[in-house]
Amino acid sequence: MIDLEPAADEVARLLAAVSADDLDRPTPCTDLDVAALLDHLMGLSVAFRLAADKTPPPAGYEPKPGHGSAHHLDPTWREALPRRLHELVAAWRDPAAWQGSTEAGGVTMPAEVMGVVALDELVLHGWDLARATGQRFTCDPVSTGAVLSFTETAARPEQAGMREGPFGPVVAVPADAPALDRALGYAGRDPRWAPPRL
Repeated sequence: MIDLEPAADEVARLLAAVSADDLDRPTPCTDLDVAALLDHLMGLSVAFRLAADKTPPPAGYEPKPGHGSAHHLDPTWREALPRRLHELVAAWRDPAAWQGSTEAGGVTMPAEVMGVVALDELVLHGWDLARATGQRFTCDPVSTGAVLSFTETAARPEQAGMREGPFGPVVAVPADAPALDRALGYAGRDPRWAPPRL
């Protein structure tokens, strides 16, 4: 079991400084602006909570991880997203969440792997949000280690088919770079990314 609270709290902290003017800014996710990234976080927080509970999505539920859209961003995201993040953390604190198999976004996998995927989403997209909005991002050592292990494994040649969609091509990062930078590189992100000047 891994505690998702530090990563979720960091995402929640970043939200307070996101202004209306930030919503159309680009992010390190090339096809998502800040509003779409927030919508993606709204959807994945619910999807991975349901995965922890091993509960199917309610009828008519549309958002899925990977389907963020600025057009669909709930106007109450400032209140709703921190609440959803809190519920996500609580769900994955139940030991039963890490047992058996579960499903999120149409993908079924062992629950112990799904929990790490949820953490990976929080850390990577927290970093995306921080970079896009000019904020400092902090990741605790346990979360950083888990995400580095996950992204390094996903970067192996035999995982090429699995990478398509969740990750971009591996970005070369020095072997002695900080652990988070190496995790970002394995996930297809350039740790040096900065938003273009307006």
